[in-house]
Amino acid sequence: MRIGLDLLYLVPGETGGRETYARELAPAMLARSPQLELVALVNRDAGPDLARELGGERVRVVVLPVSARSRAQWALGELALVARAAQRARVEVLHSMANFAPAYGRVPRVVTIHDLQYRAVPDQLSLPVRALTGALVSLAARGAQRIVAVSAAGAQEIVAGLGVERARIDVVPNGVRPPGPASSSTALAAELRDRNGLTGHPIALSVATNLPHKNLPSLIDALTAMSLEQRPLLVLAGHGTDDGALLTRARAVGVADHVRLLGSCTTDELDALYEIADCLVLPTLHEGFGLPVLEAMARSLPVACSDIAALREVAGDAALYFDPRRPEQIAARVGELLRDRAAAERLAELGRAQSARFSWAAAAEGTLASYARALARPVDGP
Repeated sequence: MRIGLDLLYLVPGETGGRETYARELAPAMLARSPQLELVALVNRDAGPDLARELGGERVRVVVLPVSARSRAQWALGELALVARAAQRARVEVLHSMANFAPAYGRVPRVVTIHDLQYRAVPDQLSLPVRALTGALVSLAARGAQRIVAVSAAGAQEIVAGLGVERARIDVVPNGVRPPGPASSSTALAAELRDRNGLTGHPIALSVATNLPHKNLPSLIDALTAMSLEQRPLLVLAGHGTDDGALLTRARAVGVADHVRLLGSCTTDELDALYEIADCLVLPTLHEGFGLPVLEAMARSLPVACSDIAALREVAGDAALYFDPRRPEQIAARVGELLRDRAAAERLAELGRAQSARFSWAAAAEGTLASYARALARPVDGP
């Protein structure tokens, strides 16, 4: 089978959830299906190493004249370029991996809709961008033969928000990236400690892109509800966390000395941060899945996170939950993890068991099954 992967959104060097989804799922599918061939439809910024990242010689890269840095170009490319490129490449199924997809085409189409954040947290986008995003996601959902949701909560959101039939949605949870070699992460952990002054206090780690729905300012505000003796070092790792806005917030509320803003990190650096942290805290307002929670649990790190449906589905009984709109409650849960190490260790043990339920191999199997279902449906379009 030859599968087209619509990866116009993939930005070199970014390690967010959607980027991880592509980079982990593609090689897992190749491992699961020896006869599989992938054609990656990418933007012009994707770089020469993308085929190696996705699976090597069984991946053919087709570059389309779209900039990864422009949301408008991405949207236009989805509508005008992807379907024709997939047809020219003679793929049997086209899988659009991040919410947007062609609205038409002769090739059977699968789209992964990770979330509907533009509906759940509307204030993070301007009205024109929100309207365009909604139109594109709706077109993608209605035109696809199958829709992949990464959680049951996400599937319910798609049905309610887009009005599509539940029978067209396949729930295929994400997997978890296994820890890297202990020797390499330990050496890098020491370097990160020295470089960022991560000594003298417990470390509360948050891994998230600095977007409004990630709610990182509330995490900074939560530090003000903790005494100096109890206050941890808050380490924020993710694209945009080092752009200055969060530092301004930390200075304004008087906790800048207890905040470390690292910006984008490599997967090796994230492994090292998971190793040296005392807990993970995720105050997000909305998620389709929640990969950092799963990665932390797989690395024996206790978790405190938002009490929202998708995170309940991922973490089960292996996390402490809080209302993400109440900084004092965030502070209380983080304080519990840091004060009661026996309880934290019990949560870490539960987390290891919970994370073992998720794998990219299982995600690959579920995705390949979705392709088979897409092939069984008629295709309408020019």
